[in-house]
Amino acid sequence: MGSPNLLRGEGMFSRSILNHVVGACGLFISVFALAACDSDPTPTVKATENARVAPASGGDVDYQLGANDRVRIIVFGQPTLTGEYTLDGNGVLAFPLIGSVDANGQTTKQLQKAIVSKLDPNYLRDPSVSAEVITRRPFYVIGEVQKPGNYPYVTDMTALQAVAMAGGYTYRARQNNLYLKRLDANGRMVRIEATPETKIQPGDTVEIKERYF
Repeated sequence: MGSPNLLRGEGMFSRSILNHVVGACGLFISVFALAACDSDPTPTVKATENARVAPASGGDVDYQLGANDRVRIIVFGQPTLTGEYTLDGNGVLAFPLIGSVDANGQTTKQLQKAIVSKLDPNYLRDPSVSAEVITRRPFYVIGEVQKPGNYPYVTDMTALQAVAMAGGYTYRARQNNLYLKRLDANGRMVRIEATPETKIQPGDTVEIKERYF
């Protein structure tokens, strides 16, 4: 039979091993739980894969309209119809006489044609309509930044500049993981693996995740 001191030493050693095992298991469970929380069902694509290409600086020809864009509509010879309008949360334009016009995903040229088709012939004969973008919809920064929220779109802004506009990273941020959420060319929401140099588009959501440790 071993001495009492030896038995006590063995007991302390066993408890120490048990504590380490329990601690390791707890750490594993915590990491697993965090990884599960980080899961996102949104399809993930590369920055250049199947995502809408940002329009050229200052150009509206290929720009696709969406929620909260502000446009100027001119109906020549009709001052009561001419004015500035903001698209609603679904990208719909509420226009006098003709009511709702779905502008989501449309270019300004397509919007012009849609307005003309609704005005002619019920209200005006051969109307001449012009549409231009005044203010593009904002982008959003969420997650581990100092000031999450929406910010006015600036042409050629990068993901890193967007983070800076939101006050920079918090100490918990995973700075090497940047994601953008935006609609692709098919109108499907996708999650883009971005780099600090990836260009932001109007309506994008920039996600900054929390690091595990």
